[in-house]
Amino acid sequence: MITYVEQTGSTNADLLARLGAGEVMREGDWLVTKRQLAGRGRQGRTWFDGAGNFMGSTVVRPAASDPPAHTLALVTGLAVYEALLPLCPDPSSLMLKWPNDVLLAGAKLAGILLESANGAVVVGIGVNLRSAPDLPDRKTIALSQVTTPPLLEDFAQALAKSFDAELERWRSHGTELLLRRWQAAAHGQGTQLKVHDPAGGVVSGAFAGLDASGALLLRLADGKTHTVHAGDVVID
Repeated sequence: MITYVEQTGSTNADLLARLGAGEVMREGDWLVTKRQLAGRGRQGRTWFDGAGNFMGSTVVRPAASDPPAHTLALVTGLAVYEALLPLCPDPSSLMLKWPNDVLLAGAKLAGILLESANGAVVVGIGVNLRSAPDLPDRKTIALSQVTTPPLLEDFAQALAKSFDAELERWRSHGTELLLRRWQAAAHGQGTQLKVHDPAGGVVSGAFAGLDASGALLLRLADGKTHTVHAGDVVID
């Protein structure tokens, strides 16, 4: 079920509040807004509120038998990628960037924010369907710059279906298949990356894939491999 509201502060905040109040929320249900007044992204960034863009959240309830919950970031990225792929005139221009960005022609098209509460994970997704913000630190793009964008409701249905399919694969096949599929959709091995870590440090190196846990691997200039568990990644 997809519930649409005209506006709200943040769909993630709304679902977190419901979970905090003890409300039972089913997997597969979505909250989608047409205007988001206090949207937020990773590392405390605000999320652009563009009319006609997709802004929505859903809930996942990881079970003890499921793969590690942190890999849901990769699951979600794949779901967004798969939902967008049929809409792109040049599918090769669409790619994933660790840990949770979807790029089109090298510019940010979509972002993902996962937050935990009461044993559940709230998955928030923003996609620039019709307009993109002008950001000082990164290139952005809207789907409308390369093709006629879908209606919000049509994209929401496609994304919900794609997310359900990826979630089922994650539970049925584990992380090995997930990691292979994610890397096939990402920028190529050897791509030069710069990682800003949470402590304020910067590490540069060549993309060397993901490890078994889903962490980012960088090949440094001295030939050593550096493992990144958290950070903001920029294609150099």
